[in-house]
Amino acid sequence: MTVYIANYRGLNKPRNTNRIMFLVLIATIPGLIAQYYLCGWGNLIQICIAISVALATEAIVLYLRHYPILRTLQDNSALLTAVLLGVSIPALSPWWVITISTLFAIIIAKQLYGGLGHNPFNPAMAAYLLLLISFPVQMTTWFSLNDFKNVRPSFLNTLEIIIHPEVQCNLPLRAKISPDIDAITQATPLDHFKTSLHEGFTTNYILTQPMYNSMLIYAPSWQCVNASFLLGGVFLLMTRIIRWHIPLAFLTSLVTCASIGWFFSSDHLLPPIVHLFSGSTMLGAFFIATDPVTSATTNHGRLVYAALIGFLTWLIRSYGGYPDGLAFAVLLANMCVPVIDYYTKPRVYGHATKRRP
Repeated sequence: MTVYIANYRGLNKPRNTNRIMFLVLIATIPGLIAQYYLCGWGNLIQICIAISVALATEAIVLYLRHYPILRTLQDNSALLTAVLLGVSIPALSPWWVITISTLFAIIIAKQLYGGLGHNPFNPAMAAYLLLLISFPVQMTTWFSLNDFKNVRPSFLNTLEIIIHPEVQCNLPLRAKISPDIDAITQATPLDHFKTSLHEGFTTNYILTQPMYNSMLIYAPSWQCVNASFLLGGVFLLMTRIIRWHIPLAFLTSLVTCASIGWFFSSDHLLPPIVHLFSGSTMLGAFFIATDPVTSATTNHGRLVYAALIGFLTWLIRSYGGYPDGLAFAVLLANMCVPVIDYYTKPRVYGHATKRRP
């Protein structure tokens, strides 16, 4: 069997790439607004740092490779990678966290393979996975979304914490940000669920805790963020920037696996609604898994590819050591794309069908 990687040739045209990436950036606006409303200035500052590093790094690499700099930067691909990284990491992560991830995404995950259209792995998810493995403490330090509704840190306070990470241990400054000292280290619902399970609590008991009550009933925080990215995803579908195959197959696979797991083990697994509107589900379904370079190229292949991501996401969330398995799932599915394309490529009319191993 000969395995090949099919490059997405449409992305070699600057005009097409510029328009596609620009509309995807527009589609992230609802999610950015939701994150700003719930988390303050943090993620917006992270995005600005990531954009600066991404554009500067890509320009230097293009110069060293003797490629046209301005024309290549105008495809907006580096810009989109920076935005996806900025919305994925905790709002108050130190500046060097987003800097390292952006450098890795542009140099290693993208340009090392030949640039846009040649990279086999999603650059943003490859960089995010690097952070998750290398800096687990920084990647699990989140603000409490509920506390932000009453006390919102100023732009300067947020910038000071990001630029000078040591002030996160300064109790007077932390008291300015929120009356609750634990606000800076609040776990996400998926983090909290996984930790509580390890402590011996059942799912029914965990879901009665205030975090889940607020998420599902009273103050939909993470649900609001996911719904906002869902709104942006609908925009991408309406403008035909992405096709329905990957989002639908991913969400269907995730909900189906979660429903089966919940039916057979409701004491130890999360219900489908929590999987659907927690973590990075909607961001992954519409903005990450749909990357035209690293996803399958045929319609049937896209269904298989996305279903695999949904299954792996549920599997890692339910039984793995990390609370949200989307990054792992996407990169593992990226590895399978050549095989998926090989077995799902359409038959050419007039040619005999070759026997496949």
